Amino acid sequence: MKGKLIIIEGLDGSGKSTQMQLLCQRAEQLGKPVRRVKFPNYDEDSSALVKAYLSGELGSLQQINAYAASVLYSVDRYATWRRHMHSDYEQGAVFLLDRYTTANMYHQTTKLPHEEWDSFLDWLVDLEFQKMGLPAPDLVLYLDMRPQTARRLMEKRYHGDESKKDIHEADFSYLMSCREAALYAAKRFDWQVIECCDGENPLPIEQISQMIWEKVEPYLQQEGQQ
Repeated sequence: MKGKLIIIEGLDGSGKSTQMQLLCQRAEQLGKPVRRVKFPNYDEDSSALVKAYLSGELGSLQQINAYAASVLYSVDRYATWRRHMHSDYEQGAVFLLDRYTTANMYHQTTKLPHEEWDSFLDWLVDLEFQKMGLPAPDLVLYLDMRPQTARRLMEKRYHGDESKKDIHEADFSYLMSCREAALYAAKRFDWQVIECCDGENPLPIEQISQMIWEKVEPYLQQEGQQ
């Protein structure tokens, strides 16, 4: 019996880490064995080139094309999958992932003209879920936070220190484009979009957590019935 992959996606500053923690706690209270994994996996050497990319060491955001950048993340995911996930997944474990292949579907798509989005998405799906053999997600939740709101939350997180932002976080126009690409991918791949704002203001953390739980709980119950 294979396991399940439940993914939380969202722009930087959308509250993914907080919501992932709350989701894990609630799943465990339900008595479900869940494993939490965050990508990129900065605890592993497989993320070395991702770190180099995000720090700007390899060049600017636009100098590293969508395909090249995606492969850096793909290698990190594959190594983490083989080292830390594969065995438990094959035995039926449920994984709650903070980002996955799905993150590249919008972070890298923005570098391409709109008419090339579908061909890039097709390439990425084929690369990771077919050729590399990574499992496709069972459920993807996209936390839809307006870029302006996400930027304010990031400023609070970094206490106004712009140097702490990576090259993605530092480019506001890029974050705006990412939201457009994410909603495009959500429609194409049937992601569940969680509205996290009331106008320009973020909804209460507890309200967002409840909306997420209502989407995730049926998958955990299915796991218990197998």
